[in-house]
Amino acid sequence: MLEGLEAVRKRPHMYIGDVGARGLHHLVYEVVDNSVDEAMAGRANEINVAIHADNSVTVLDNGSGIPVGPHPTVKGMDTLDVVLTKLHAGGKFESNAYKVSGGLHGVGVTCVNALSEWLKAEVYRDGKVWAQRYERGTPAGKVTAIGETQRRGTRITFKPDATIFEVTEYSFETLSGRLRELAFLNAGLKITIEDERHGKKHEFLFKDGIREFVAFLNKSRDVLFQPPIALRQEVETERGAALVEIALQWNDGYDEKVFAFANNIHNHEGGTHLIGFKAALTRTINAYGQKNNLFKDLKDELPSGDDMREGLAAVISVRLPGASFEGQTKTKLSNTEAKSMVETMLNERLSAFLDENPNVAKRICGKVAEAARARIAARKARETVRRKGALDSASLPGKLADCQSRDPKESELYLVEGDSAGGSAKQGRDRRTQAILPLRGKILNVEKARFDKMLGSAEIATIITALGTGIGPEEFDVEKIRYHKIVIMTDADVDGSHIRTLLLTFFFRQMPSVIERGLVYIAQPPLFRVAKGKKESYLKDEAALDEYLLALGTDRTRLVAGETVVEGRDLARLARDAIAYRALLARVDRRRDSRIVDAAIQLGDLDLDLLKHHEQVKEQVQKIFEKAQKLHPELQVRIAKIERDEEHGCDALVYQTSMAGAPRDTRLDHDYLSGAEWGELAALHAAIAELGPGPFRLETPEGAEEVLDVFEAVEAVKKAAGQGQTIQRYKGLGEMNPEQLWETTMDPARRTMLQVRVDDTVEADEVFSILMGDAVEPRREFIEKHALDVQNLDI
Repeated sequence: MLEGLEAVRKRPHMYIGDVGARGLHHLVYEVVDNSVDEAMAGRANEINVAIHADNSVTVLDNGSGIPVGPHPTVKGMDTLDVVLTKLHAGGKFESNAYKVSGGLHGVGVTCVNALSEWLKAEVYRDGKVWAQRYERGTPAGKVTAIGETQRRGTRITFKPDATIFEVTEYSFETLSGRLRELAFLNAGLKITIEDERHGKKHEFLFKDGIREFVAFLNKSRDVLFQPPIALRQEVETERGAALVEIALQWNDGYDEKVFAFANNIHNHEGGTHLIGFKAALTRTINAYGQKNNLFKDLKDELPSGDDMREGLAAVISVRLPGASFEGQTKTKLSNTEAKSMVETMLNERLSAFLDENPNVAKRICGKVAEAARARIAARKARETVRRKGALDSASLPGKLADCQSRDPKESELYLVEGDSAGGSAKQGRDRRTQAILPLRGKILNVEKARFDKMLGSAEIATIITALGTGIGPEEFDVEKIRYHKIVIMTDADVDGSHIRTLLLTFFFRQMPSVIERGLVYIAQPPLFRVAKGKKESYLKDEAALDEYLLALGTDRTRLVAGETVVEGRDLARLARDAIAYRALLARVDRRRDSRIVDAAIQLGDLDLDLLKHHEQVKEQVQKIFEKAQKLHPELQVRIAKIERDEEHGCDALVYQTSMAGAPRDTRLDHDYLSGAEWGELAALHAAIAELGPGPFRLETPEGAEEVLDVFEAVEAVKKAAGQGQTIQRYKGLGEMNPEQLWETTMDPARRTMLQVRVDDTVEADEVFSILMGDAVEPRREFIEKHALDVQNLDI
């Protein structure tokens, strides 16, 4: 292990911020940032990202490729090894390599290598494919040419080290959101992300850059004008050329969506560029409105900055050399020149735009004046409500059964659907730390309501009072919150889902920082109660019920294969392997035909070595075809052929079959056979196949029966286990008595709760706008698009 990489492994926080989910995703961003830098330098226009079955990730670009061959200054080392194993050896430390760069401190891909269990690099340049593998940062061999190619670029595949990271499962939504941002910020760059675990795929390509970003933010809203305003200006600074891009457009909604970026990095906490933007926007619109007498009915009170930004969607993107950020994870831009750059540019360019487009300017000023009038009305409404004591936390609502503790860290507030469930919760709770607030009926949809109307809603006023934070930009203070866990507890039916969605809309729109701090939870009452005699168990979902029946069934069952007897834990393990194999094959169907893959796995001959021997491949193509037809007589194979894979110096087996009437291509090639999905299938099948071919005898206390294979045995075991059991499916919380509710849903030692997180703010904003907003057409399109994905529809 090289000294530099050992330092990264010992102190990963210094390089990627943390070793939780954020740091895990940061690894992907580091590799992608290198590819984006290639695109910014004009050497690449396409990036492909894939999440594999084992949570390893591949990033492929069509840039110039990492250099290979002897390194000019580090003797005895290949350039590829230097780039991947020496800190600060990347191109970003050559002053002329990239004018601006988004990668982290120049340690990007080296850092990823150090923090990965393994990393494979493939470089396509000069007509050859060069490959190298590293294990925990150490080269496993020499950089080798493994094939020939006409393309160029770099492919990095890595698996995060589970001994370093607290979590190793990637979120498709988090990665997709970041890649969408990068595609918006780099006009003309095509970025694709595919999730092989769940069959999802997104493709991003935006010719109009951040103007399209703003249009996307307003996609499900009625806008004041088209197209969005787009402003762009290059600026000379002491450190070199910089670029400011701003796009903005108002909609008829009430919330503000302003995203600030510096060198492609989203600055969640804003920074100097955002300060400059807000100052210039307020000054410019107020100056125009006063000059043209558009704010005369507001008397002495000019619109505030908040009024300017009501219903505004805007993106600010600055690119500047020597960007500095507060905090390791680059969340706040601190360069002072960014403020003056943005402020000067927006003052000049927006003033000119308003003068040249008086109709648009009039609409903007009308919207701003309306926001100011509503703010003044809301202030009066708040004062009226406060005089009545409805928002005063000193007079807590009568329906609230508060807890005894006054320490927010240990206090929990349950928002419970209906008075009957509220009654059970009040009786079953731990009075010291758990407060109960029953909600009657469905609360107001705040997506469609103005602030003053929202304050008039009794249920919402009750929630605001109970939380103690106040409400609105002038008064809300998350530090005053009285509970550090807000638990939404609703029935497992369509009304319960609706109430939960209305509550989440309220928190997302009016108290986003409560969600950002991870204070909102969703209770998970059990879906099933299983009883036999006096023994009862509570199970949270279908999977838990399956597992319960399996454990119960295998406990008193024997599977006999000739001289071999499998029972107890061994039988349970075999059954789980069989279930996992079937589930994985179902996942295969999203991208390939699982019947072909299943046949190849069952034959057991196909591997990377066989692909290099053409005569054996010819035999294998036919064998797999015949095996697949024997296992699945309904299978229609249209094409079965061999293709040459020059890049890996081997063959690939290609089948075209018919699935639901549509053609489906299945490639069994070097990439697939060296991937996680194939490896996992092979391992599971090997465990199942140890028993040999069926049929087998299944022996239970009730008698014996013949089963064809392990899969049939699993179903028989579950069926036998269910006999004599009373299985009750819960629909409502009111069906449980106080003791049951405490045991299953409220006892901190035994309950399961989901923490509400927003991985992709832009996507979440769009979904709330579509599903909860006024516009009907986007909602209809959403339902049509996702209708086939729905499971367990409750009508």
